[in-house]
Amino acid sequence: MEDLHYIFTKQKKVLFFLLALCVLGWAFTPYASIFAGIGLGAFFGTYNFWILVRRMDKFDRSVSEGRKASSLGTALRFGSGVAAVAIAMSLPEHFHLISTVIGLMLPYIFLVIERIVHLAKQH
Repeated sequence: MEDLHYIFTKQKKVLFFLLALCVLGWAFTPYASIFAGIGLGAFFGTYNFWILVRRMDKFDRSVSEGRKASSLGTALRFGSGVAAVAIAMSLPEHFHLISTVIGLMLPYIFLVIERIVHLAKQH
């Protein structure tokens, strides 16, 4: 489980860098709504990943103590994704919908890339 916390710590660092790039893109390019959508989606995507890490901790403790394991918070993460899309749809002049959806998936894309790099370093 410490490995998941390490990955989440790296994800937060990447998120702050990505959000800084989104702010620069929002301020200095004509694609402000696209960068705002990516930032919004990445924020909610990282929140979803944080929920997953917390629920995995609870799940791991429950299994190790022999108790019944609780859910992994799928409904909460799904609701968070719906909230991000609802914000983008209700404010289309500020947030681009497709870039918001892409931003929602960025933490998971970073997770896959990080695992590929980790496996490549081991071999």
